[in-house]
Amino acid sequence: MEFVFNPYALTLILSSLLVGGLSVYIGLKLEDSVRWIVFTMLSFSVWGFFYGIELTVQTVEDMLIWSKVQYTGLVLAPACWMVFALKYTGYDVASKRWIYPAIFFLPILTYLIVLTNHWHHLHYKSNWLITDGPFPILGIEKGIWYPVQVAYSYVFYFLGTAVLWKRFQYANIHFKRQTRLLIAGGLFPLIINVFYQFSWWKPFEGLDMTPYAFLLTYLLISVAILRYNLLNLKPVARDKILEIMTRGVIIFDHRNKIVDFNTAAKKLWNRQETLKIGMSASLLFESEPEIIELLNSQQHQSIEYHLKEEERAKNLKIEAVPISDNKALASGILLLFDNITEQIKTNEQLKKQALELRQLNDLKDKFFSIISHDLKGPVFGVKELIHLTQNGIVTEDEFLEMLPEISKNMEHVAILLENLLAWTSSQLRGEYIEPQTLDLNKIILSQKSLLDRIAREKSILLELQGFENTWIFADKNMLELIIRNLISNAIKFSNPGTKVLVTCEEQNGKQKLCVRDFGVGISEENLIKLNEGISFTTRGQSNESGTGLGLLLVREYVQKNGGTLTVNSTLGEGTKFCATFPIAEKPVQLLNPELKEIS
Repeated sequence: MEFVFNPYALTLILSSLLVGGLSVYIGLKLEDSVRWIVFTMLSFSVWGFFYGIELTVQTVEDMLIWSKVQYTGLVLAPACWMVFALKYTGYDVASKRWIYPAIFFLPILTYLIVLTNHWHHLHYKSNWLITDGPFPILGIEKGIWYPVQVAYSYVFYFLGTAVLWKRFQYANIHFKRQTRLLIAGGLFPLIINVFYQFSWWKPFEGLDMTPYAFLLTYLLISVAILRYNLLNLKPVARDKILEIMTRGVIIFDHRNKIVDFNTAAKKLWNRQETLKIGMSASLLFESEPEIIELLNSQQHQSIEYHLKEEERAKNLKIEAVPISDNKALASGILLLFDNITEQIKTNEQLKKQALELRQLNDLKDKFFSIISHDLKGPVFGVKELIHLTQNGIVTEDEFLEMLPEISKNMEHVAILLENLLAWTSSQLRGEYIEPQTLDLNKIILSQKSLLDRIAREKSILLELQGFENTWIFADKNMLELIIRNLISNAIKFSNPGTKVLVTCEEQNGKQKLCVRDFGVGISEENLIKLNEGISFTTRGQSNESGTGLGLLLVREYVQKNGGTLTVNSTLGEGTKFCATFPIAEKPVQLLNPELKEIS
């Protein structure tokens, strides 16, 4: 057998070896469903390689030998393409097990007919040697089975193409482009084959350019698979995985251009019109240099980023995951986006609750100490005094002499006990609020009469201003406790011979009640504690004990009644507490009671 190489044969042989080698290499990397494109490429490589060998021999007999070998690839290529289309698109063949055997039935039958053609001449009626060109070529006269082989090849190619297009015509643009590339890779050689079959275009008589076209297109597809990881994931699986992910996903290639993203990413991103395939990261994140820096680092790391929006801001956790495969040339980076806005709010709330719980626990320990000392001391003192008086150890005159001091101590115990009971009630079962329209002037006069005696004992004047015709909407019991605590606290820290000024004025649609003393004032450190709702204790000007509980209750009750509490103080000059309350309309009263009965 004599071999005479020529440029056409060498081109086919070398390109077939290249595509075949790439096919084997790629086949070891891809999953089963995608591997069938490799079998398609190998089939064309076999066809092209042995057609190239056929173009080097000089006799019809030798050409027929290599023609039979090349037909192993030629008949299997359409069937492999059809199987690839079904598997790649996830077509369910579990209930139709006959499909795959049916696909390979005609190729196997065709090959058997080709092998036994010298007996029946169904495929080739006759053969001869064409010597008009630069090298000998096998001439053929088509038998009755030849059109059948061409027809089923075309049918398989077009059916596979239709399956691919139907599945991906509405898919992600990345896979739509991928599908178009595959379809173009199949259609271009078929067009060349149509020209060959109808003798519309041939470089010279008998030369089939179809293998050249197939090898060229599949060489390009091989490069695309290696360079861009084309077909690296079955699209059905990709769609399901990406779309069910609650995390936003944006995939960038080695040039930092978007190659894919999911719906969650589009929802998270506030400039949705800029999120599209092919968009450069530098344009997408033009005002987010931190994200650009994360991308350029090419390392697996994450950052927290505050994304500003027109309606509301978002806190995002952005994780960068490098995509690389030592066995391929492709590389890129995956950005994962998590909206952690609610998580941060929850964490802050938990921290706040933990702090409040710790403060309440400290307060509880403190109040147990108060109960064991501030309450127990005076009560047991009175008990012991009564016992000594009954036994005659303390005379009646001595008892009467100590009575004012005992009365003063019991006043403080009464206020302390009232605050303790109120605080316990609010902490154990919450505070039930019954807001109603109240005459503030009437309530302030009532509380003044209760506290006047304590003020007189320290030679302090209680002065009221601006309470004429003042009506508010608040809970009566809470309001009384607020006023009582503020005034008693002012008396406690006032110097003897001074005054406590209690005023009321309308401001910004609310009644503003202020209690001002001209005593020692509050230090900056204690002012901060007051504004943060932290309890602290200090003794009064006459060494009166305190718990700090009263002001905590005042702040809580003012807020529950829709108001605010402010504190202004200067050391050595005094302190001013102001609480605001919603204004209420004065109730309409009937002048004549008989009119009420008539109505």
